[in-house]
Amino acid sequence: MTEASKPTSGEDSLIARYFKPLATDPGAFGLDDDAAALRAAGEDIVVTTDAIVEGVHFLPDDPPDTLARKALRVNLSDIAAKGAAPAGFVLTLALRKADETWLKPFAGALGEDASHFGCPLLGGDTVSTPGPLMIAITAFGRVPRGKMVHRAGAKAGDRVFVTGTIGDAALGLDVLRSGPVSADLAEDAAGRDFLAARYRIPQPRNALANAVRSHASAAMDVSDGLAGDLAKLCAASGVTAVINLPSIPLSSVAAGLLARKAIGFETLVAGGDDYELLCAVPGDRADAFLGEARQAKVAVTAIGGLIAGSSPPSFLDGQGRELALKRLSYSHF
Repeated sequence: MTEASKPTSGEDSLIARYFKPLATDPGAFGLDDDAAALRAAGEDIVVTTDAIVEGVHFLPDDPPDTLARKALRVNLSDIAAKGAAPAGFVLTLALRKADETWLKPFAGALGEDASHFGCPLLGGDTVSTPGPLMIAITAFGRVPRGKMVHRAGAKAGDRVFVTGTIGDAALGLDVLRSGPVSADLAEDAAGRDFLAARYRIPQPRNALANAVRSHASAAMDVSDGLAGDLAKLCAASGVTAVINLPSIPLSSVAAGLLARKAIGFETLVAGGDDYELLCAVPGDRADAFLGEARQAKVAVTAIGGLIAGSSPPSFLDGQGRELALKRLSYSHF
């Protein structure tokens, strides 16, 4: 390193040591400039941003590697829901102190995920804060021109699909807080670990992006709770939904808790942090969508359908009775 290129401050040194190795895209210019250049060849650039804040989105003692993965993956989930391919991201990191024992595993995990998902670091900012730790990421995706999938666009008659399983993350947070779910699973260490991992490390469904773009009339990711996010999609599209509660995919751990009445369905459909995909798919495209999901090795389940109307979505049990929900989703305010 020449004299001219040596870090001139503690912040520059931190960036050079931990984050410059992650800036593999030529448009990042090795993090030596004030901005990056993202090339698009006849494509639309999809932009999304999410921040995770200590005490709100993660616990103070959560491992730094899981924080790095969650911060990037919650944004990748939005990119997938738009039918786009990851293109890169910028990072804003607000730290109380520059702690190598925290930064090294954080940067290592961030680099691994950036490589795995094909989403390189393009730039960002590192600042000090006297308050809670905050990690903010803005992610960029590429999609063929005019092909981004919106929340609006769903029609009456479309089928409603979700990926993965619903409600695990909310249960995982309860486990990490030593709540009632943790007590119920006192003899099931594997179950507790599974739920905690679902909260700490989302599994973005980017492998399904092409199928979403090809077949979904509307889509979004489930970040604040299935019930609330479905209501948002329906409102944007001018329809409503009828959902079959027994069809909602659950993990074996969640299903066991439900069967023992340790939790109710509201806990599962109104909890946040699932980061699964919610898609409306026309009936004549449903088989093709399911076929591409199988090829992508992403579990997808039909849970109901859309109908004309403006009322909130209905959630019906096995006897056709509607579940009365006191809340639809997590809300910051």
